[in-house]
Amino acid sequence: MTILLRSRITEVGPDAAEMISGGVLILFADGAPPELAEISVLHKVEDGPSEAAPAPGAELTIGAVGTVLTGVGSRAWAKIRDIGHVVVNFNGEDVPERPGDLCAAPVNTEALLAALNSGAEIRISA
Repeated sequence: MTILLRSRITEVGPDAAEMISGGVLILFADGAPPELAEISVLHKVEDGPSEAAPAPGAELTIGAVGTVLTGVGSRAWAKIRDIGHVVVNFNGEDVPERPGDLCAAPVNTEALLAALNSGAEIRISA
């Protein structure tokens, strides 16, 4: 497997759990504006992002929770590369509602919430 992005969680915003409970994970690089950081999982990139965007079927791992990407918006990878930001919808859709989003197969929400700790790895690989 090729690692397309490897990052570490640095902080989980106080309102991020509410978003995740609704099936949405918002990732933002460290330094996000405070109003966005409140609902986001902040991270620091350690490897990547790769030049080429992932395709559906790429693996997304957050801590011990794994799933596959089912849809990749046309602007999603550019946003990750430019500002470290992306919205992941765990809805299994093959076409994201917004061009800057990723879709992934549903995960166990409780397991995902438990995995979101400072220092946990976020990885996208193909």
